[in-house]
Amino acid sequence: MVKIEAVIKPFVLDAVKEALHEVGVTGLTVTDVKGFGRQKGHKEIYRGAEYLVEFQPKTKIETVVPDHLVDQVVNAIQKAARTGKIGDGKIFVYPLSQVIRIRTGETGETAI
Repeated sequence: MVKIEAVIKPFVLDAVKEALHEVGVTGLTVTDVKGFGRQKGHKEIYRGAEYLVEFQPKTKIETVVPDHLVDQVVNAIQKAARTGKIGDGKIFVYPLSQVIRIRTGETGETAI
């Protein structure tokens, strides 16, 4: 089992969600986050005053999938989230040693 986290632009969330559904992902956690990478923020002018926006709004999605779906899920996220512009995001893949469904006590892939 693998946990996949992706930090993406907020406006591509619906496309990513649909792409993940098509490859068989049944569960997803979504969090609104802020951060920066190479783009390092930008300057904006509001009511005549200039200020630096250091953190960009992003969306983090998390899902746990069986090993055989990892490549399909990563490819689906890449394809749906890619705009070709700076700040498209990152995908992180982590191995999991255990998953437990709290309600039933199921473990492993049956708990996904």
